[in-house]
Amino acid sequence: MIPLKDDNPTSTGPVVTICLLGINVAIFLFQLLLSATGEQIFIFKTAAIPYELTHFTDRTQLPIPGTNYAYPEAFLPFPLTLFSAMFIHGGFTHIGSNMLYLWIFGNNIEDAMGHVRFFFFYLITGLAATLVHVVSDPDSTVPMIGASGAIAGVLGAYLVLYPHARIKTLVILIIIVQIVHIPAVLLLGFWFLMQVLNVGGGGGVAWYAHIGGFLAGMFLVRRFERPRPRRIWIDPRGER
Repeated sequence: MIPLKDDNPTSTGPVVTICLLGINVAIFLFQLLLSATGEQIFIFKTAAIPYELTHFTDRTQLPIPGTNYAYPEAFLPFPLTLFSAMFIHGGFTHIGSNMLYLWIFGNNIEDAMGHVRFFFFYLITGLAATLVHVVSDPDSTVPMIGASGAIAGVLGAYLVLYPHARIKTLVILIIIVQIVHIPAVLLLGFWFLMQVLNVGGGGGVAWYAHIGGFLAGMFLVRRFERPRPRRIWIDPRGER
């Protein structure tokens, strides 16, 4: 199932969502300008590597398994790669799917939280997602990249706030292709179930990060939601 758009209007412009989209796409375009080796080095310089984060060490000069190269020195102190990794992607499908989900669901969460709250919510859920991945495989030397953990947080928040919103979705079942409108609770519930079922399935996907980000989004959304004006009831006799 591929979501195409939702029927959930907003009252404010998605300034932060658009900026996040722009930053991710700009960095990916920069990656395309690099050689294959240059891109690999760039990824190792900016990715979150569990071994570094759990052993409090930079793996600079240690050999990359299966290659003749050593780990390059990071652009940033390795703890900060927890954040830089959120803006790096490994291919067109990777960034395309992430940005599609961010565009469809991010604007409503930004509208509910306000621009500043949404920005910090995005970073915090992305951080939570990465930490869950690190804890799940603390000795891994495989670089973790992608915005999917933070976007999973956005999806978790959307599920809590707008479970009945209708999502225009492309459904592909073998030879059947159809566009249908699905309640967010079913679409996002199915998405989360797929992450859980794929744990341990490999494929180079950080399934635990998706799960961690989604649950963090569900847990934190009410704490970041913009305060709503208090409603005061006035009865016909003038008493409150």
